[in-house]
Amino acid sequence: MIRKFAAELIGTAVLVLFGCGAAVLGGFDIVGQLGIALAFGFAIVAMAYGIGPVSGCHVNPAVSFGAFVAGRMSAKDMLVYWVAQFIGALLGAFILGMIAKTGFAQLGQNGFEAGSPGGYSLQAGMIFEIVATAIFLIVILGVTGRKGHGAFAGLAIGITLAVIHIVGIQVTGVSVNPARSFGPAVLVGGQALSQLWLFIVAPLIGAAIGGVLFRLNLLEPEA
Repeated sequence: MIRKFAAELIGTAVLVLFGCGAAVLGGFDIVGQLGIALAFGFAIVAMAYGIGPVSGCHVNPAVSFGAFVAGRMSAKDMLVYWVAQFIGALLGAFILGMIAKTGFAQLGQNGFEAGSPGGYSLQAGMIFEIVATAIFLIVILGVTGRKGHGAFAGLAIGITLAVIHIVGIQVTGVSVNPARSFGPAVLVGGQALSQLWLFIVAPLIGAAIGGVLFRLNLLEPEA
């Protein structure tokens, strides 16, 4: 479990550093929305093959929760993963803040209404985060299942995360990951911290939906 804890901590830190880093250090003017989306997707692909054999590369409390709901993870292991993921996200955001010219004022934090890149409402943000996270979990649980395509799982998951970002960056900046939102919000504070609740609640609801579909064998392949 110590190895899994370390893997999840490092993996989540890398996701936040590279994904949010593309938004902060590259930005829309340099790498654009597509570049930011690919940075999140590629970071997941890299970590899937780097730490996947150790921990499964959840690097996301919603993924761990979805796996728990689906019956693929114990509550004890899930809680250990959560601690590692939140610490890792905070570490990744801290490193980014130490590098960025703007310091800790802008760390790629998520938001709605005034905090949304495109000015989208709370309702729009809630719907997007729930639906996107549910889809993300369906892909993850499907490709990592007993009849999944293990060797290509990392690619499928990374591509899905990139597509989610291409569609949703203007809505909320895209969370689908409570830890990814937690790290930047805690260090930025203010509005980002006050809106953090949405990016914890909505991804967990979406993850539960995805997990239940597999728990009820509605999406599990026939034996």
